[in-house]
Amino acid sequence: MRIFTAALATETNTFAPICIDRRAFEESLYAPPGQHPVTPTLCTAPITVGRKVCAQKGWTLIEGTAAWADPAGLINRRAFESLRDEILDQLRDAMPVDAVVLGLHGAMVADGYLDPEGDLLSRIRQMVGPDVLLCAELDPHSHLTEKRCAAANFFVVFKEFPHTDFVERAEDLWRIAIDTLEGRVSPVMSVFDCRMIDVFPTSREPMRSFVDRLTEIEQSDVDVLSLSVIHGFMAGDVPEMGTKMIAVTNGKREKGEALAHKLGLELFSRRGTFMMPWIDEKEAVAKARASAVGPVVIADMWDNPGGGTAGDATVVLAELLSQGVTNVAVGMIWDPIAVQICMAAGEGAEIPLRFGAKSAPGTGNPIDGLVTVVKLQPNAEMRFGDSIAPFGDAAHIRLNGIDIILSSVRVQSYDPSLFTALGVDPLTKHILVIKSTNHFYAAFSKIASEILYCSAGTPYPNNPATNPYRRARRDIWPIMANPHSIEAA
Repeated sequence: MRIFTAALATETNTFAPICIDRRAFEESLYAPPGQHPVTPTLCTAPITVGRKVCAQKGWTLIEGTAAWADPAGLINRRAFESLRDEILDQLRDAMPVDAVVLGLHGAMVADGYLDPEGDLLSRIRQMVGPDVLLCAELDPHSHLTEKRCAAANFFVVFKEFPHTDFVERAEDLWRIAIDTLEGRVSPVMSVFDCRMIDVFPTSREPMRSFVDRLTEIEQSDVDVLSLSVIHGFMAGDVPEMGTKMIAVTNGKREKGEALAHKLGLELFSRRGTFMMPWIDEKEAVAKARASAVGPVVIADMWDNPGGGTAGDATVVLAELLSQGVTNVAVGMIWDPIAVQICMAAGEGAEIPLRFGAKSAPGTGNPIDGLVTVVKLQPNAEMRFGDSIAPFGDAAHIRLNGIDIILSSVRVQSYDPSLFTALGVDPLTKHILVIKSTNHFYAAFSKIASEILYCSAGTPYPNNPATNPYRRARRDIWPIMANPHSIEAA
């Protein structure tokens, strides 16, 4: 067998002011054919898993480009088209192939393209013809459009949020692909539109039990090859935004449609109960101060670079300073200019510095103070499960008893190693302030005495009932109270 694989991925917050150009991909991950590292990133596991699979089977794996950019706003048109065409040219050179196996995110939006993945998949289908297997792994925070479903044979989606299972789901993708190529199965994909948009953390109920049930069905029903939930991405203002249920069966279309319908309506019946409860910055800081044992983690959940925001909001930090709290570490605040100033000053320098809150309204005010530059780290990195997340040149500064990590590359707070990389021992701090909605949970829950989810400022459009959508459909909950009133009656 000859199989082509590549990856092109980012998550687009269409409300974010920060645009993505080709340099943004190169800063996060740009790997030409054959140069992808051994360790996968979030959306490139099909490449690294494919290497192992094809080596075991004696098949030929032709690798195309792998490109990932940390989430932000609209993708520059030339950047998308150049990366897309690069992959298409590589596939054309690799022809003929028996299959195309891709790593995608699913929530890209580019200038001139509301559905970039649909455009890519459609062009691939046109190139390879109707009989070549085409499949992809997706992030659940994506948009499952009709165009994509028409082009691909099937999708497999991460089940977990935080996304700790992207390697396992890539293994599922390849398992189904192998069984298809060797004639054991004939995958049929059925999709049910839940007509809702919500947030579905699998670190808590009721989503934990729902996902466990999907796994049980996959393991017990021989007709079911894969079950997935497309959570949707509420910050992507596109026409087909929303939650979908996917059932991939072995040639059992009617069974798959019935199962997707049943599970999708079950999700819909629990709408509004999945999201973790949150508090504002004043209550979060007061509760953290009052806690007898640390470290208490305050998750600045809506200033999350993983959702496309800048990660430079200062609302929580300003509250800490106003309450005179010490023994705190904040990680991270994105401010490349402040990092450059610190780099020029050098470790140990005491300098006046203005940092943070430059990107957009609703992120607070810049912080001004006399800071000590404690440690500087070029090309800093933290862990994310088995992967590595770079956050660029970084500076550890201290202001009024608070240790603050400044980064030059936007990335959410995945792991406590972001602190240790800059010489801060997170276990010695009473309060840790991080910027992430839920991806932090897998790693930080292991060291936290308590986790407080904090809604501070308005850096992210977090209420779909009132978000100023221009393109998103209106017939979904919570924009519409009960779009499934007939089915649910």
